[in-house]
Amino acid sequence: MTTHTHSRREFIRITSAAAGAPWLAAVSCRAGSAAPNRKLGFALCGLGGLSTGALAPALQTTQHCRLAGIITGTPAKAAAWKAKYNIPDKNIYDYDTMTRLADNPDIDVVYVVTPNFRHGELAIKAAQAGKHVLSEKPMEVSVEQCQKMIDASRAASRMLAIGYRNRFEPHTIECIRLAREKVFGPVKSIEAAFGFILGDPNQWRVQHALSGGGALMDVGIYALQTARYISGAEPLEVSAAETKTDPVKFKEVDETMAFQLKFPGGVTASCRTSFKSGGLNSYRATAEKGWFELNPAYNYNGVRGRRSDGKTIDEPDVDQFAAEMDDFSLCILNNKPSIVPGEEGLRDVKIMMAIYEAAKTGKPVKLG
Repeated sequence: MTTHTHSRREFIRITSAAAGAPWLAAVSCRAGSAAPNRKLGFALCGLGGLSTGALAPALQTTQHCRLAGIITGTPAKAAAWKAKYNIPDKNIYDYDTMTRLADNPDIDVVYVVTPNFRHGELAIKAAQAGKHVLSEKPMEVSVEQCQKMIDASRAASRMLAIGYRNRFEPHTIECIRLAREKVFGPVKSIEAAFGFILGDPNQWRVQHALSGGGALMDVGIYALQTARYISGAEPLEVSAAETKTDPVKFKEVDETMAFQLKFPGGVTASCRTSFKSGGLNSYRATAEKGWFELNPAYNYNGVRGRRSDGKTIDEPDVDQFAAEMDDFSLCILNNKPSIVPGEEGLRDVKIMMAIYEAAKTGKPVKLG
């Protein structure tokens, strides 16, 4: 495994001082945080595939949090989870009883893991009940709903973060370091792509009212994030083109989207996302004196990378969801800002809405 002990330590010191610009940081509250004297209780809100296959197992391995409760609209799921994870009845809620969370000190954080259109409604309910909120990405289906989530958390003096798991993935952190420290000189261009072959034609991801969009909202957001955290800047202009090979299945949402971003200083990013391709899972940053890349880039594990100087980017695999939840817990316990706050989710949704506009009009859209 490649190590860069001194440079990483210095990188953490520098980026931790730049909390005002979330894309500058590679690690958040793990650096220099005091060890907590208790684990925070998490309630998973929405018990679909991600909660079942990734989040609940991750919570069995976390250092600073634990699975304390569940919130679901399906009684059968509640019964199964109660039996599997020994969850007491008092910590089991449905979406209509979330106000009662205010009376339950066992639960500190609500992790919203529902279809996109419910993120705002449920996050606001959790915040109003006095709970911190971690919401899956995309943050919501509209800029307005994102802002309401932020406002509700602020009003309740609770923290709000977005589930950008790859921000806690070691290979990604190393690429951010390479970019930020200009190991190969300033980054000039970025290519990023993520897609998969979508199966069930009746699932919520192809229903615009539930998802807010298709491939771009679901996995294209990873390519967008890459462009932002590798460039270290916010885009000034976007252009985009959408294509469809299955206009029936993808009648309501985008099947494939190609988009380009222009950043300050002439840096550009060319990104692609699709629900019809399983071969999109990589990014490359080209700098003045070389390049670095991850391929695959966005897996839950098995991420790998290369550099133009012949070295590999070979970091340890971690449970990204466990790292994400532990980091948020430490942010809460140490009263430190998250590197993935609600404002970060809002930025992405604003840019994605501009990408949709650019694809619809065929004209570049400038960003404020």
